[in-house]
Amino acid sequence: MITLTSSDGQTFDVDEVVAVEMQTIKHMMEDGCAESGIPVPNVTGKILAKVLDFCKKHVETVKAEELKAWNADFIKVDQVTLYDLIMASNYLDCKKLLDLTCQTVADMIKGKSPEDIREIFNIENDFTPEEEEKIRKANQWAFE
Repeated sequence: MITLTSSDGQTFDVDEVVAVEMQTIKHMMEDGCAESGIPVPNVTGKILAKVLDFCKKHVETVKAEELKAWNADFIKVDQVTLYDLIMASNYLDCKKLLDLTCQTVADMIKGKSPEDIREIFNIENDFTPEEEEKIRKANQWAFE
């Protein structure tokens, strides 16, 4: 068992086979840094729990169809949680989770106009109409 401590002080006892799904943790274990527990300063307990659920499921499940359905349910989260999962999976180097979360964002914006994307992610358009027109002309291929 490996003990992980989140940024808000929550501790999680994790089987080694699950922990090595996260390359950052795996490397710390290989370097002998896991005896007294591993701090995970960039990840809250809420998000670390979800990351660990994901890793555990991916270690335990062998049927691709079952895993695909589970992933689809797992990723049904609000945007803040999705963003936090992306940041955590990147920090922990959990490629499967990073791929799933980034694909979810890509699916959210696929086929959307820049205006729609700004609305989805609450992004303020800080271009003047003249600046925006100049960018559209320079990158016309992207708007076809």
